[in-house]
Amino acid sequence: MIIFLFSLPIVVLLGYGKDRGLIRLYHAEMERQAYIEKIRSLSKENEELIREVQRLRNDMKHVESVARKELNLIKQNEIIYRFNSDESHFNPLETVTPKADMSDENEQHEEGVAKDGSDE
Repeated sequence: MIIFLFSLPIVVLLGYGKDRGLIRLYHAEMERQAYIEKIRSLSKENEELIREVQRLRNDMKHVESVARKELNLIKQNEIIYRFNSDESHFNPLETVTPKADMSDENEQHEEGVAKDGSDE
């Protein structure tokens, strides 16, 4: 009991002393670890940006790719076809049944004779 009474003020001073002792040290260490992780993350991002700058300086195909993607640039006499991303108009599982005269026409084409009687 006497040891407890003497050790209690020491623990209180270490844990809650003038500069908050061990608690402050623990929080400072957690903050330090967070900063170290942020530095690692920023260093990795910086290396990726340096590689991107080198590619943009040396690789003209990469420059063209970036210009096409980010600036929507096209080459001279190039035609761009844009399609709706809405696929509700097309159902690939929908079955199409051929019409009756279409099957007759297909049989004639297989024989090498067109519907008008001329050879193909």
